Amino acid sequence: MTNAGAQPLVVFAGVEKCYGGGPPAVTDLELEVRKGEFLTLLGPSGSGKTTTLMMLAGFEAPTRGDILLDGRSLAGRPPHKRNMGVVFQNYALFPHLSVAENLAFPLKVRGMRGGVAADKVAAMLDLVRLEGLGDRRPHALSGGQRQRVALARALIFEPDIVLMDEPLGALDRQLRERLQIEIKRIQRQLGVTVIYVTHDQSEALTLSDRVAVFAAGRVQQVGTPESIYERPANAFVAGFVGENNGLPGIVAARDGATCDVRIAGDLLVRATPMGDVAPGDRVLTTVRPEHVHAGGALPEPCNSFPAALDQLIYHGDHSRLRAILPGGALLTLRTDSRSAPSGMAPLTIGWCADHCFAFPADETAIVKEPE
Repeated sequence: MTNAGAQPLVVFAGVEKCYGGGPPAVTDLELEVRKGEFLTLLGPSGSGKTTTLMMLAGFEAPTRGDILLDGRSLAGRPPHKRNMGVVFQNYALFPHLSVAENLAFPLKVRGMRGGVAADKVAAMLDLVRLEGLGDRRPHALSGGQRQRVALARALIFEPDIVLMDEPLGALDRQLRERLQIEIKRIQRQLGVTVIYVTHDQSEALTLSDRVAVFAAGRVQQVGTPESIYERPANAFVAGFVGENNGLPGIVAARDGATCDVRIAGDLLVRATPMGDVAPGDRVLTTVRPEHVHAGGALPEPCNSFPAALDQLIYHGDHSRLRAILPGGALLTLRTDSRSAPSGMAPLTIGWCADHCFAFPADETAIVKEPE
């Protein structure tokens, strides 16, 4: 984890990007990137995250605002003079060059040749665990190996920043998970600043020191993976990052740090209000499956309701239960498979107010309900 008080390496100051006459692809962007941190730009397609990366790389110019690197404006500075490594999903390797020649290329264009360049290539191959493969052409490598070569080529000239745009998107799940560990290991070992673009929230939580969640061209929240997951700033973040049970309702009463929300079936749910919500307001109440419990005593203030077990799915180390509340609302909870109900008998489920959030109703909110 990087020092939270460190001087920012990159600053986006009031940045906006427009294409034609449509709405801005990025608007009012205020974002700082700390030296040595792994920052992920997370969001759905069209949210502005890749446009943000391309403006930093110099492939796109902001319509308004400025981007600073080490306190100096990047306006007018071409991509090849920004000292940034870039890794794309399609690798962008030279097919006619060997792995070693691909790695040596950035050094060659910077005037480094001979033994010094050869030593750097050998060290980088060792770092990405491709030693002995320097003479191979890219077509002779697996997808994971080609992505490691692309990462090594972006790192070998010691850039100020490495920019990664969906680099693992074309790989299967198991290989993606292995390379996530490798990318984080290399980043920590070198202490390099990484800005990483993905739409995969699990990948963002795994890799990042901090995450910036994008939607509709705006940053919705910036924070550590834990804070983004446990204390989402709005209904969009709550729905996009991780799984959630979403219960729409109307605020019946508010008492300081908690409020009562009336949901389907005239049930009152005790929740933590997020933002300016008052009695009579429509809200979306969310609670994650791991915070919903079946049976047992719960501390106050907690919700407790009778429920009918609709479905039980075994997942090995855990089971998923789908329960129906009075009035028809459906909730999913996760439990240890060893303690899961053995039959379809009625049960009592509950969750505490400090894990249940009431957000102002927002038509753009995406609640990714548990599968």
